[in-house]
Parts: sequence; structure tokens; C-alpha cells
Amino acid sequence: MTQTIETEMTARIAALDWPAVGASLDRVGWAVLPRLLSATECDDTAALYPQEDVFRSYVQMARHGFGRGEYRYFAYPLPRLVERLRGALYARLVSVANRWHERMGRDERFPADHGDYLARCHTAGQARPTPLLLQYGPGDYNCLHRDLYGAEVFPLQVAVLLSAPGTDFTGGEFVLTEQRPRMQSRAAVVPLGRGDAVIFAVNERPVAGSRGDYRVAMRHGVSELRSGQRHTLGIIFHDAA
Repeated sequence: MTQTIETEMTARIAALDWPAVGASLDRVGWAVLPRLLSATECDDTAALYPQEDVFRSYVQMARHGFGRGEYRYFAYPLPRLVERLRGALYARLVSVANRWHERMGRDERFPADHGDYLARCHTAGQARPTPLLLQYGPGDYNCLHRDLYGAEVFPLQVAVLLSAPGTDFTGGEFVLTEQRPRMQSRAAVVPLGRGDAVIFAVNERPVAGSRGDYRVAMRHGVSELRSGQRHTLGIIFHDAA
């Protein structure tokens, strides 16, 4: 990742409407970051998938009942683009995470710097990197789930679509559900284009009610691909045990 590309990406992140992102996260539990990555960055990131030495593990979803498709967890050191994205997005989201924890009555607060938070994860025994690349083909899908890897959980995560809907693949929509207390679940299909990212709740989020804030449980997944191939970059801010 050259200095020019890194500078461009930093400027791109800074130019996003972060107050609107925070408002969307508070209102519905997710927010879209349009054109977070360029077409070249999408291609370069997706092209990492076959490179064995970049990753620490490989998962076939069907073997574990997770759905169909596959993914690979990156090894440390992370690719420069992934590392920079992870740190820069954390810095923008940590205030939302702390506000959510306060509203949900949780004592934990998160440090301003992502490196300091990773140190806390590693002290707690969560030292394996969690950013990942996912690959789907025709008939593949990802069951609704939560990405929890230990006691340390940052309440937000990010998925970046690296493929072009309607061109590289059809189907494969990003889906979120929320389970409201004493109510039926509600689903949302998040519209994403190539290079767009979605920020969403990992596990729970606060919702304002008539008697104060309450917690809503959220899960995410991907609907079945009808054709083509779909690659996604997942950025999780806590590490795994």
C-alpha cells in the first residue's frame, strides 16, 4: 500500500458524514459508508484470497453448519490496507461504542487508540487476528450469526463488499435481523455497491423506549447467491481467543 493510496484512503474516511453515520447506528443499528474502497483496492484485496501465507486459518462454512461458502482469517501482520482500515474506523467508532455501553448499563469503556484496545484483548487471552476475507459462489449463503470470540467484544464491526452486484454476482444480499423484547424479529436488507461498507452491531444495541433504553439482539448473514462470485472483507475490532 503506497503512501499516496494510504493518504487517499485516510482522506476518504475523513470526508464521510460521521454525524449521520452515528445517527443511523443509533436509529437502526447499521450505517452504510459509500465508496469506502476504490475499485483497485477492492480487486487487490480480493486477489489476496488464494495466497496461503497471508492467512492463519481457512473455514468451510458447511462443515460447521454456518451455511455454504468459505472464508479465511488474516494472520498478523495484517495487510497494510486492512490494518489501516481497522485502526482508522475504530477511531471513528469508539465514541459510539462507549455511548452504547453507557446506555446499555455496561461498565466497560474502550480506549481511544485501537492498539491499546488490542493490548487489552491480548491480555485477556484473545490474541488471534479476526479480520477475514469471505468467498461465495452459486448456492452459497451465510447463516444469521454473531462474531463473538471471547469476553472482549467491541460492539460494532464492518463488512466491505469487494464485488459488483449484478455484474460479478446476483443474489447474496447482506441481511440483518433484530430481536426486540416480547416482539417478533425484524429484518433489514442492506443495499451495497462495490466498495461500499456497512457498519453494524456485533451482538446488541441500545434502543430508546418509553421507560428508558433497552437492549436489542442483532444477527447478520448473507442470502443465497444465484450466480457468480462474491468477495467480502470483514473487519472485526476485537481479537479471538
